[in-house]
Amino acid sequence: MNEADTAWVLVCAALVLFMTPGLAMFYGGMARSRNTLAMMLQNTVPLGVISLTWVLLGYTLAFSNEGTKYLGAFDATALLDVEQPEFHTVAAGVTIPVLAFVAYQMMFAVITPALLTGATAGRLKMLGWVVFLAVWSLAVYPQVARWLWHPKGWLTAMGAQDWAGGMVVHASAGGAALAVLLVVGRRRDWPRVSSSPSNLPLMLAGAGILWFGWFGFNAGDGLQANEIAAQALMNTHVAAAGAMCAWLLLERLTSGHATLVGAASGAVAGLATVTPCAGYVSTGAAILIGVIAGLVCNLAVHAKFRLGYDDALDVIAVHFTGGVLGSLLLGFFADSAINPLSADGVFNGGGGTLLGHQGIAVVSVSVFSFVVSWVIAALVNVTVGLRVPLAEQGDLDREQQGAAAYALSSVAASEMESAGRGLGSDRPVPVAADTGRRRRRAGRQLVTALVDAGRVDELRDALLAAGAESIVLSDAAVYSATPVVQSFRGRYQRVDFRERLRVQAVVDDAHAAAVVAQLVHRFSVDPRSVYRQDVDIV
Repeated sequence: MNEADTAWVLVCAALVLFMTPGLAMFYGGMARSRNTLAMMLQNTVPLGVISLTWVLLGYTLAFSNEGTKYLGAFDATALLDVEQPEFHTVAAGVTIPVLAFVAYQMMFAVITPALLTGATAGRLKMLGWVVFLAVWSLAVYPQVARWLWHPKGWLTAMGAQDWAGGMVVHASAGGAALAVLLVVGRRRDWPRVSSSPSNLPLMLAGAGILWFGWFGFNAGDGLQANEIAAQALMNTHVAAAGAMCAWLLLERLTSGHATLVGAASGAVAGLATVTPCAGYVSTGAAILIGVIAGLVCNLAVHAKFRLGYDDALDVIAVHFTGGVLGSLLLGFFADSAINPLSADGVFNGGGGTLLGHQGIAVVSVSVFSFVVSWVIAALVNVTVGLRVPLAEQGDLDREQQGAAAYALSSVAASEMESAGRGLGSDRPVPVAADTGRRRRRAGRQLVTALVDAGRVDELRDALLAAGAESIVLSDAAVYSATPVVQSFRGRYQRVDFRERLRVQAVVDDAHAAAVVAQLVHRFSVDPRSVYRQDVDIV
């Protein structure tokens, strides 16, 4: 065994695993605020489900040394009798432990179906999604992996090339995304109401993790720590950089803004597009591939509005389009001087042979994944259910998990009191005898106002010091006569309401003016939003 190669493959396996929680953060930051946890769980659960299906049956279906050019045999079921696999993307004589290869390929199997959840954001039942995952990981992914990553695979034998998953990962996930969208349909308010990202910093953190993990995704596929791995790593980075710059430039020219969402989307588009090419092309070619990816994927984002499919987070525009585009561009830029195992593309004297093979492979993988995924999704939907009812789509976090991704702070969750006074004390409140009517607690007022959300703890301390006996905070949306226009991937939406906090403070008559003064003068509350009324206590 070669210890350096083994260590490199194990590190790359860990990097690819890290991409899955990175994807959860990336999608979670772009999902609606009340669907964030649901989205992140949909991306996390493949780590459990597919890891088990891969070990039990997925690996042997994909990489068994027995079987046909279309489907592996069951000789390595549950890894009970697993032999050293045959490799096709690397030179002969690779010497790494078989379990290192199994683990590395398992991480690809895990993240592939997770990609499609961005298209179906806000519409998947959790149980249905888990069932779909388990079936898809055995009925679709291993077959595609065998066709392109096993020397017996029929597309490999034909001459098609896919270094790290432009077709195995991105095209198959994109075809599945289209199929599942047909089954679950549109969100209830699309396209009339666009969804704005809930947490752009979280999105950026996820994009950064994806970029970092992609080095293992692309540079580890040669299964050796050598010059081809270094070339693949460099190609990965410069393609992402080129795509980011191209996306931002086009975004600036077309919409007038270069945005953080655009930067992250461009980088991911470049990473997806260079994936099938990373170990087969030169650095200069990788930059050009990235630039093309940034422009084409940016334009593809707008196709969903023209064609009428609700791809919430642009999985089809970025991952599917990127994977297909990169697989075809390989037919132009492939260079045997970079990797002797590669055929030459059009620009390096190879003619159109490789490009033709790539076209056949792209169509075959996309159609196969689409058809089988639609059958699986349709069956799941009529049995355990896959589509969330319309009434539940606005708040999946509470419907599915009984939790919320974002909370103001502990002060907003319960009443706050000062010095044992107030409505929340343990002392019984007297009730008018025999009348059943409410009796006013003498000398108390309820002060209500709308404040900005950024100074919650300071607000609490100031109002308690001014004499408030009890404080309750709640979310509020306030209509503004001067609406804000927001842009998300070049599509504008008008925001008529501003997010605010409603503060309600119970205070005695003697301190009411002081509480109002704190709100108006210290916290810049519009006096027109402050209300005072007598309090009736039951």
